[in-house]
Amino acid sequence: MEQNMKYNPDIHRRRSIRLKGYDYSRPGAYFVTICVNRRECLLGQIVNGRMYLNDAGIMIRDTWQQLPEYYNGFTLDQFVIMPNHIHGIIVINNNSVGAAPCGRPVCSGDDAVFLNEISQQARTGQARGPAPTGDNLALPQIIHRFKTLTTKRYADGVKNNNWPRFHRRLWQRNYHEHIIRNERRLDTIRRYILYNPLKWELDIENPNHIPITEKRKFWKIFLDL
Repeated sequence: MEQNMKYNPDIHRRRSIRLKGYDYSRPGAYFVTICVNRRECLLGQIVNGRMYLNDAGIMIRDTWQQLPEYYNGFTLDQFVIMPNHIHGIIVINNNSVGAAPCGRPVCSGDDAVFLNEISQQARTGQARGPAPTGDNLALPQIIHRFKTLTTKRYADGVKNNNWPRFHRRLWQRNYHEHIIRNERRLDTIRRYILYNPLKWELDIENPNHIPITEKRKFWKIFLDL
């Protein structure tokens, strides 16, 4: 994207925003944001800086937490559901050989230590369930499975429990991701996720966000992560 091009979320979400040439099946930690289509607030509401999930939001939370129970090669870290989007950290920890986040054939030294530590942290306290089945998944495949599962379950909620209908699709076509390369950035992103409900009034995904000058400040903070 050219530096002088104004950011327009309705335009730029439709183009590929993956890092060109990067192999997203290789071990690494990724910060992902997945948005509800048309920014509709279908997952609950924030009151006084606290997120209150509705039944759909609870379904989204449960589906996210269940993913490693059914699929191999990754664990989950910090996660939050907002009224119309989610933030989460996915740690791909399969031992495939190839281009790793550190940019070398296989991560080693400090990079390998970081990946091992975050993988262990993400597994701590994770819900137990049936052993995962199938091949290891790349990041786009993980997101695709999550979107597919939640869309089906949400559609069932519309049919059986009168949940609000979504327009054409539950989620926006693409998603945002950020490769986490070290412990310092991991800690920053974890805090960002944890305190995200407190910043809802500033959030660019909030249909009622505050004026543009403050929104720019918020977006700059996000880009500086």
